Amino acid sequence: DLIVHVRDITHPETILQKATVLSILRNLNLPSHLLDSMVEVHNKVDLIERYKPTEENALTISALHGYGLEELKQEIEKKILTATGKKILTVNINLEGPQLSWLYKEATVQEVEVMPEDGTARVKVIIGSSAFGRYKNLFPN
Repeated sequence: DLIVHVRDITHPETILQKATVLSILRNLNLPSHLLDSMVEVHNKVDLIERYKPTEENALTISALHGYGLEELKQEIEKKILTATGKKILTVNINLEGPQLSWLYKEATVQEVEVMPEDGTARVKVIIGSSAFGRYKNLFPN
């Protein structure tokens, strides 16, 4: 669904390495949308003072120090959701009904926050449009 190209930006041949990787990917005859949506990541930016990427849309990280990793995670999540046609939703459910079980079978449950005082829960899920349509038909409230 997605290509993430992580480069050691401190390597003296980093530009040549990028060109080589792109050439190989093109020769693999991958769908053009994969190449067009590729995430470019520049790693080891902690080793270059005041590093600014020259390439548009490149993300800067330091895997060693954790810098930029949250932004990278968000970008990957956004691109994967776009590529797969899914979305992240939070739904309120009654714990006495079958909704939670259905969501575990038909979607990807990320978080469940139970409200014991009223027997409900807030459930964060990754779900496709057709599955969400079925959910709304089965559980209209």
